[in-house]
Amino acid sequence: MTRYLILALACCSAVAFGDDLGGTQVPEIPFDSVPNFLKLPPDMYLGEASGVAVNSKKHVFVFSRGNTTGPAYAATAAQILEFAPDGKFVREIGHNLYAWSFAHAIRFDKDDNLWAVDKGSDMIIRFNSEGRVTMVFGRKKEASDEGAEAWKHPRPPLPPINGQFRQPTDVTWDTQGNIFISDGYINSRIAKFDKNGDWVKQWGTPGSGPGEFNTPHSIASDAKGNIYVADRGNRRIQVFDPDGTFLREIAIEVPLPPVVHMWMGNPPAASPAATTVGTAPPSATMQSGAPWAICITPGPTQYIYSSDAYPGRIYKLTLDGKVVGVLGSMGHQLKQFGWIHEIACPSENEIYTAELLNWRVQKLILHPAR
Repeated sequence: MTRYLILALACCSAVAFGDDLGGTQVPEIPFDSVPNFLKLPPDMYLGEASGVAVNSKKHVFVFSRGNTTGPAYAATAAQILEFAPDGKFVREIGHNLYAWSFAHAIRFDKDDNLWAVDKGSDMIIRFNSEGRVTMVFGRKKEASDEGAEAWKHPRPPLPPINGQFRQPTDVTWDTQGNIFISDGYINSRIAKFDKNGDWVKQWGTPGSGPGEFNTPHSIASDAKGNIYVADRGNRRIQVFDPDGTFLREIAIEVPLPPVVHMWMGNPPAASPAATTVGTAPPSATMQSGAPWAICITPGPTQYIYSSDAYPGRIYKLTLDGKVVGVLGSMGHQLKQFGWIHEIACPSENEIYTAELLNWRVQKLILHPAR
């Protein structure tokens, strides 16, 4: 009798959000967070953890808005730290690098080159495995430049310039090694370069239609070379072929949990309908399901992991957009999240989350069979 009672309770608890809440049944994935995973040296601290990536040797790299000096504006808030598979600190990469300004995202390509995207300097840097700079994209503003200041957000925006970026956010590659950079907060476009770093094309303009973007915040590719763009401000993931042809969009529609504990502030209001053609609701970024970060597992069956800021969950999706599981919530404790800014998923059931508000990276072990 006890055995059947346990099975019944397990079946009930496996469904986190059901049809009575206005959505399809989505299982809640059991998972653990490895406590005290990263071992920082004395007197070294993480700032806002904006990026995390894992190489082929299972070393974990963290892009932190730490190591800051000076005022909040014009400080250098970018630092890459490397950790061994057991979390032991190994080294810092790019100390005092000319491109460092305000960290955004890091990724590894298939050859174990580390790529860093700095939103503050408008630059994308490739490092080899020795930590040396081997390719540079973009150029930062200099004190000698007339009128140098932070980018503004005019509407309509200024025309983008080939090879120049305005607050870029992420990078990915297709099967041919072509480079795709999401650019980003100002230009709202995707820039494509070939494997040698030569300019190929761009696609996307500000807006809410197919192929238009409102802050393409994260980008990833699947085994076929299709490009997935986390169109955060439009609360969707858009999918393109390597030539930029629109294929489909994915919207994450999972009902809110019964209770949401806010990290800070009030819950976002219901997103109002757009009132102007080509514009998105202003509060879409903080809506449930709005993709802040995405990653795609290596396979053989590939899945997308996507995170939102409210209610602070991670969603597991098939490549065609079906939500097959959800985990986590907003908060300060282990297994809770404070604005996941990047996800690394070296395997389907081992993922890493970089959090802005909690200044940390969590290593998560998923137990979907449980």
